[in-house]
Amino acid sequence: MYRIFIIEDDRKIALMIAEHLSKYNFTTQICNSFNEIISESQTFKPHLILMDINLPKFDGFYWCSEIRKFSNIPILFLSSRNSNMDIIMALNMGGDDFIQKPFSLEIITTKIQTMIRRAYSYTDKSLAVIERKGAILDLNSRKIIFKEKEVSLTANEFGILSILFRNFEQIVSREKIIQKLWDDESFVDDNTLTVNINRLRKKLKGIGLSDFIHTIKGKGYSLK
Repeated sequence: MYRIFIIEDDRKIALMIAEHLSKYNFTTQICNSFNEIISESQTFKPHLILMDINLPKFDGFYWCSEIRKFSNIPILFLSSRNSNMDIIMALNMGGDDFIQKPFSLEIITTKIQTMIRRAYSYTDKSLAVIERKGAILDLNSRKIIFKEKEVSLTANEFGILSILFRNFEQIVSREKIIQKLWDDESFVDDNTLTVNINRLRKKLKGIGLSDFIHTIKGKGYSLK
């Protein structure tokens, strides 16, 4: 059973989501104290977090960035704030995806199932690592290692690199990456992939892999 931590200040919405997810055999916990989000999360050890943006005291952006200091757990934002800036901010803070309110419970379920599958079942069990240009992608720990430096990857970042590593020196279209990662591209704003690519490039640069991912204008991305 996968555990879902629900951080939502509207108790009615939180209970509705929890009840719905229980029908799909998810174990849920609703945040009880918005001052104890980190400790509650570390105690519950969820596989995925549902995070509202508008929360008491500190907003969801803040808590997402705090969680990212110690965990790459998938984070799915829920919010009535639906401007492009809010979506980009959510992804830049480390979120993996974004659903606008009002939302369909079925779409939430689909998103969660996709993110869980991507985060915990994506790896090829027959191959532990892939090496390209001196960079090693560890498929079990979701890390990339280069010249004795390493960095952990979120589920989206890991998925993007896995696709590019497996298609080394080939151009992979944006559409193909979106379809591979999110299954149904109709749920995905085009900004989602762009933000994830930019965030991934910053991480790669931090371990010495500048210009590792090449943009092929009008076509997609490639590792060369």
